[in-house]
Formats: sequence, structure tokens, C-alpha cells
Amino acid sequence: MDYGLKSRIASILKPNNGRGVMLAVDHGYFLGPTEKLEVPKRTIAPIVRYCDSLMVTRGVVRSSVDPNFPVPIVLRVSGGSSIIGEDLSNEEITTSIKDAIRINATAVTMSIFVGAKYEHKSLVSLGHLVNEAEEYGLPVLAVTAVGKELAKRDARYLSLSCRIAAEFGAHMVKTYYCDDFQKVVNSCPVPIIVAGGPKLPERDALALTYNSIKAGAAGVDMGRNIWQSQYPVAMIRAVRAIVHSNYNLDQAYKLFQQLAKGQPEQQSRGNFNQNRNQNRPQGNRPNQQRPNQSKPNSQRPNQGKPQQGQRPQNRPQGKPQQKGQRPQQRPQQKQQNRPNQKPQNQNKPQNKPQQKPQPKPAQTPKPSPQAATPAPAEQKTQ
Repeated sequence: MDYGLKSRIASILKPNNGRGVMLAVDHGYFLGPTEKLEVPKRTIAPIVRYCDSLMVTRGVVRSSVDPNFPVPIVLRVSGGSSIIGEDLSNEEITTSIKDAIRINATAVTMSIFVGAKYEHKSLVSLGHLVNEAEEYGLPVLAVTAVGKELAKRDARYLSLSCRIAAEFGAHMVKTYYCDDFQKVVNSCPVPIIVAGGPKLPERDALALTYNSIKAGAAGVDMGRNIWQSQYPVAMIRAVRAIVHSNYNLDQAYKLFQQLAKGQPEQQSRGNFNQNRNQNRPQGNRPNQQRPNQSKPNSQRPNQGKPQQGQRPQNRPQGKPQQKGQRPQQRPQQKQQNRPNQKPQNQNKPQNKPQQKPQPKPAQTPKPSPQAATPAPAEQKTQ
């Protein structure tokens, strides 16, 4: 197997566990605008980010899939019959490999109808498709379709169909789940992806996913059981939890219920609460006068309750604080630019005590004349 072929398969079935979640939106090629798929772009956009690959026709790829979002494309290249026709098995190849390459498809897919009226045509078309796709390194996914004959979905028939598809060279096979499904998996030498089928209740669809993975399937390819659900995002995320996170049925269904309840809150209430959280500090900050002063103001409210008595003391300071504390910085600049004024203010109180001791030396000469008077008295006694 060439590098290109291996890398393309690895983008569909993740190499860490060999599993993948494929989202099927190719129903319109034989069902037309089926329910919840009337506008494919609207259906695909919210859930495509949660799938590993997208099964789709070339018309929907070009019209409804965002090319800026890098999702691997499994391109359906077969068709030719509709739901109102005589036989759904009357299909042929409708899309060339060159067009698949232009679309940048990761893989191509077609249906085979084993046991149907046009069995021979579908199997020969599969062989031709594998021959041409191998030249360009494109993997081929064969779909074991059973048409309207749902009674054929047993282990014996599906084992036969999957094995024939692998024998014709299909690199992956998509089939239906059935009882004793492990027998189908063991008899097919290539990875098996389980189809979702018609719409089921969410828990039943999750049980289908869980039982398929437990029996050895490489993944699921679900369409109607996801985008026909009332909560498609919650559903595909629950399916993904089983495939990639080994959730059991109860855990996956509980996750679906949680996400289903949270979806409307995330779209409406979630954003509204975020705006509330943003508006609450903004509503308090104007009372605190600008966000830069929030920290000093947040400390002052600790003294704020007794501030009512301190307001006359803080009023001369309150005015410069309301101007962004600029007056507090200006006196600092004045102190730096006018150093002579500060020592003058500091020397004034120092000069006052220097003037007070000046009268003290004026009192010291007073005892000097008293000391002179006793000196002549001693001379008289001699």
C-alpha cells in the first residue's frame, strides 16, 4: 500500500485507535430533499466539525461545504436510480476520478447490490472503480446496500456482501449492523463501518453505535440518526464519545441529555450571562472613578465606612483623586524640579529654634559684671 493511500485512510480512520466517525449527507442523490436535509449547507455547518469525514456528493460539496474547513471528503461516485424508480440497484458510476481529484476527495464510494437484479453491474463497476482509484492512491469505500429488502440484513448475507467487496479490492466496507455482527467483522479482511440506517430514538441509535464498536467495527457512518435528531450537535458528540472515548451506552446517553439541555443555554443564556459578567464590573467602576483607580479605591472602602467622618479631611485629596491622581504626581515633579523650595520649608522650622538660643548668650554677659565687683573687694582686704 502506497504512502498516499495509507495517509488518506488514516485521515478517515484515526491511527491512534483505527476508528472514525463518518457523517453521511449523500441521501439526496436518490431521496431528494429529505427531511432536515432540505438545505444541506444549513444542516452540515453546525455538525461537520465533530465528524472525522463527510460522505457527500460532488454537487453538495461544491454548493454546501465550506472549503476553508479541512474535513476529509468521502465522495459518492455512483447513482442512476431514485426512490420512486423500479429498482434502486440499477446504478452506475456517475463521477470520474479526475473530478474527485479536483474536489480534493480523500476517498470515493459506491454501492453494491449483492443478490439484487443488477448485482452484476454493481460488482463490475466496483472492480473498475478500484482499478482507476488505485492509480491515484484514492481509497475505495464499498457500501453493501440492500435497497428495500430489509429482511436481508442478517449475518450470513452481510458477511457474504462484505467479503465480496473486500475481494474486489475495496479498502473499507460500509454495511448494516445485525445479530452476531462479530461474525461479519471476522470474515471481512478490511475495516468495516456501520451504517446508521433509518431514524431511531437517540438511545437506540447510541446502542447501535456501542454494539457495533464492541463487536469490532472501525466506526459508524450516520446521517439521519444525527441531523434528523432534535439536537444534532449533542447526538454526534455522544456518538463520537463512544467511538473515540470508549463511553458505554449509559454514559453516552447521559452526555447526550446534558448537551441537549445545554445547547439552548449556550446559544442564548450563555452569551447573555457573559455580558452580565462584563457589565457588572463596568457598572461598579464608574462609582470607583476609572479602572486604574479601582485598586486604591478598593482599599479605601475598608476605611470607607468611617470615611464619612473623614470626608472633610479627604476632600482636598478627593478632588485630585477624581482627576486620575494627577495632582499627586505633580507635587512629586515639583519636588524634583524645585529642590530649593523644600529645604527652605524645612529650614524655616530649623531657623526658629536657632533664634531662640540667641537670647541665651545675651544672658551670659550679665554675670560677668557681678564677677568684676568682688574683685576690687579682695584688694581692699589686703
